[in-house]
Amino acid sequence: MAAGWKWDASEYARNSTAQQSWALSLIDSLGLAGSETVLDIGCGDGKVTAEIARRVPRGAVVGVDSSAEMIALAGSQFPPARCPNLSFQVADALSLPFEERFDIAFSNAALHWVKDQRAVLRTAAASLKHGGRVLFQMGGRGNAEEIIAIASRMLESGAWRSFFEGFEFPWGFYAPEDYGPWCREAGLAVPRVELLTREMAQKGIDGLSGWIRTTWMPYTERLPEKLREAFIREAAESYAALHPANARGEIAVRMVRLELDARRE
Repeated sequence: MAAGWKWDASEYARNSTAQQSWALSLIDSLGLAGSETVLDIGCGDGKVTAEIARRVPRGAVVGVDSSAEMIALAGSQFPPARCPNLSFQVADALSLPFEERFDIAFSNAALHWVKDQRAVLRTAAASLKHGGRVLFQMGGRGNAEEIIAIASRMLESGAWRSFFEGFEFPWGFYAPEDYGPWCREAGLAVPRVELLTREMAQKGIDGLSGWIRTTWMPYTERLPEKLREAFIREAAESYAALHPANARGEIAVRMVRLELDARRE
C-alpha cells in the first residue's frame, strides 16, 4: 500500500473482495511447485500472502507493506504459530531491504499507488535471485476512469473546489509501452505486459461508498472529517445515476489492470 496515507486495515478487509478474487487468479498463474521463496509487495491485510504461503509448504513467503496498520493486522491474523513459513514486515516498495533472496516478486492491486515505477522495478529486481520472476498486477491506463471523471468534476464545483487547490492525481496508471525501457533499466527481461479489463461489482450505493471510503484517502483526507461522508455519498450516487444496479443489486465499475510478467536477467 501507499506510504503517507493512513489505512483503515479492517475497513479494507471488508471492502477488498474483488482485489482478493483477482489475486487468487494471479496466484494460480504462478504455477507454484511448493518450495519457492516469494516476496509479496503491498501485502495489505495478509490474506493473499497467506494463500501463497499455503501453496509453498516447503518454501517461505515474506509480505511487505508501507502501512504499519496493515502489517499489524496481517501479523495478528496469520501468526507464526499458524503459518511458520510466513512473515510480515513494514517496508517501502521504493527501497526494499532485500538482495538476491527470492524466486518470485509478486504484487496484486497495490503498486499503482507508487508513481515512480522505475524505482519499484529496480528494487524488486534486486530482491530476486538471477532468473527470478516478477509478476505484478495493478491499476493500468483507463482504470476506473468513469468514476474518477465524476470525482474530477466534483473537484471543480463550488462545494468542493476550495479543498482541492493544487491537487495532483494520486495514482500511477501506466500503459504497457512504458514498461519496456523501465524493465531494461532494472535488468528485467519482459516476456509479457498487457492491459486487462475487469469488472468490480459493489453491493449498491453502500458498497460503492465503502470502496471509495477505503481507497480514496488522497481525496477524503483533504476534507474536514465532517464533510467526508457527504463527498463519498455524492460520488457514489452520481456514478449510480449513470450506472444503475443490476437485478442482484450490484453496481459495476469498469477496472483496467496492468499485468507485468518478467524475469531477472
